[in-house]
Amino acid sequence: MKISVELIKELREITSSSVAHCKKALEDTKGDIKKAAELLRKQGLEIAAKKQSRAAKEGRIEAYVHHGNKVGVLLEVDCESDFVAKNEDFVRFTKDLAMHITATSPLYIKKEDVPAEVVEHEKNKEDFYKNHCLMEQPFVKDPSIAIKDYLGSIVAKIGENIVVRRFTRFKVGE
Repeated sequence: MKISVELIKELREITSSSVAHCKKALEDTKGDIKKAAELLRKQGLEIAAKKQSRAAKEGRIEAYVHHGNKVGVLLEVDCESDFVAKNEDFVRFTKDLAMHITATSPLYIKKEDVPAEVVEHEKNKEDFYKNHCLMEQPFVKDPSIAIKDYLGSIVAKIGENIVVRRFTRFKVGE
């Protein structure tokens, strides 16, 4: 099946994946853009999982202060090289993440960070994780993907391990 350049461009805009990955995903899914996007998302998560063991000792501290100066976030996101720390996609990711944290007020980075005594009293653990764990939350700019999916797509695109190390959210009066 011949895949059009327009379809590849559209998938690339949706997923931020490389042209070659987009073309292969579209060929594998016979031109179905939704299935191709899902395939690329899964591949991004697989790539991210493989890179998790690699040391991430570079990165950036991102600051975001919302309009009105009443709420803001300081965030540390680490990567493997200073080259990637300056990469446009990595910088955009950290800015998006800081804004997301400002908007959603997560308490933990991932499920594993939640103390057992906190979650044992919850009736619906998955809802608790979606509301309070950064990686499980739907991304505010695109609720169709979770933050962990966004992270996976960035890891797949950049090719380095990326770790959300820590964050602090400040709000006047709290």
